[in-house]
Amino acid sequence: MKTYEGRRTIDGLVVTGDGAPLSEHCEVKQFTKYGFEWTYEGDSPRQLALAILFDHLGDADRAIALSEPFMKNVIANLDNDWRLSGDDVAAFVSRHERRALQDTH
Repeated sequence: MKTYEGRRTIDGLVVTGDGAPLSEHCEVKQFTKYGFEWTYEGDSPRQLALAILFDHLGDADRAIALSEPFMKNVIANLDNDWRLSGDDVAAFVSRHERRALQDTH
């Protein structure tokens, strides 16, 4: 599974998936024109959440639906430099979707 990493550098923010730059995936949905951000809740962190989820899931609708809770529960709590494994992303998706299913019953 892919590993996602972010870090703050003197030249700005760098976000990668397996070492390659991670696309913002604005073609799926654009929450901001200011790029990625993390450590707080907002549009730029939500764009990062969407990008990671879409890259991981390959499903635009699920990525959009999960982007806000993923931003609030994961992205907003990242350190300045961070690493998320595909397993971390999958675990969040599984927990969140299972909880959402239970709430509908």
